[in-house]
Amino acid sequence: MISEKQLTHLSKFLSLVLRHQPETISIQLDQNGWTDVNELIEKATNYGVKFDKETLKHIVATNSKKRFAFNDTLDKIRASQGHSVDIELGYSNQKPPTILFHGTADKFVQSILDTGLEKRNRQHVHLSSDLETALKVGQRHGKPFIFKVLAEQMYNDNFQFYISDNGVWLTDNVPTKYLIRNDE
Repeated sequence: MISEKQLTHLSKFLSLVLRHQPETISIQLDQNGWTDVNELIEKATNYGVKFDKETLKHIVATNSKKRFAFNDTLDKIRASQGHSVDIELGYSNQKPPTILFHGTADKFVQSILDTGLEKRNRQHVHLSSDLETALKVGQRHGKPFIFKVLAEQMYNDNFQFYISDNGVWLTDNVPTKYLIRNDE
């Protein structure tokens, strides 16, 4: 069986090639971000990263953030969100909960208060429906800080929201007027 360390390494590798740089191993993502599983395994092996279909299924099934998804026939795979390459995930606009959360690091709070939440090099701003997830996200970047996002108000003001396969809420940006410091 494969070790946790190897699984983490493979998950990071898959994030790289399925979200940001498919050209690293010369794979193509279709317009919705899907790529052929057999080709992914072959090209990864040629690159020096070896895994089989069973390992890939294990990573998809057990990844705590549910970053990856198979199609119904298990012959294609994609990242659920977080792409910096231009793809259309095919999600439809949905009404979000009244409040969503955004976890960040304390060091970024002032910049966010100045400009709002911006997608920067990604396709969307990522929001959580629960405080715990937002806290975990914020902890990855330093001392965590949580913003409440007035999502329902944004939706009523014609902002679009999508929910990814792994439950992450996505939107294009969050202007400062829809942000509330969670410490207030």
